[in-house]
Amino acid sequence: MEKFEKEFQIRSYECDKYGSLRIVTLMNILQDAADLSATSLGFGFDFCIQNLLAWVGTNYHIQISRLPQVHEKIKVQTWPSGENKFMALRDFVIYDEKGVEIIKATSQWVLVDMNRKRPVSLAQYLPDYMYIDERVLGVEFAKLPPLENEEYAKIFEARFDDIDLNRHVNNAIYPLWAAETIPSDFLEKHVPSEIEISYKKECLCGQSVASKAELKDLVSLHSVCCLSEPKELASVQIHWRVR
Repeated sequence: MEKFEKEFQIRSYECDKYGSLRIVTLMNILQDAADLSATSLGFGFDFCIQNLLAWVGTNYHIQISRLPQVHEKIKVQTWPSGENKFMALRDFVIYDEKGVEIIKATSQWVLVDMNRKRPVSLAQYLPDYMYIDERVLGVEFAKLPPLENEEYAKIFEARFDDIDLNRHVNNAIYPLWAAETIPSDFLEKHVPSEIEISYKKECLCGQSVASKAELKDLVSLHSVCCLSEPKELASVQIHWRVR
């Protein structure tokens, strides 16, 4: 089995004021590559729609050597990297035009029955496929530490435009909510070098969300919670570096 590859060119509207790729766009690029790869293996979006299923991300771990810049061409390489009864693993590497590795990521997914809102057995529902037993960031997703000291908080509302094909807030929005809670004077001088996300509950259109954060040196911890129900939607940890 070969790793799936796709080239992207970074457009101006996908970048921040400094010309660097936005994190929300990076997440969307990873999701796009994942769907295209899954489609080539027979279990992408169309397969899920026909079988009333959905891929739902539970974890991401991303390491960033540098973010792509406006008009830069990148190559995304992705592959299924493991599975157990209910969890599928997928890894990514992003290269610049010179073939230098600039971003690597690993992710974990469950296949959900959309009627019952329950994970299903992968072996029972997926066509036969091979995976590549190669992980770019270790084999386990670390349990993120709890938020101990709420230094910053912001309230967001899940917009219609935040909702994806699975009818809940897209995975890419959560690190955006997390980072936006940090003061802008810090964000002006720093960019993420590592992001870990643990998704816990879905968020629906119109729900109000509290994003809480604490910042210690160059590491921020985040808890994204639903205000209408007592539930944590996601926890996030971001390592930062100076621009």
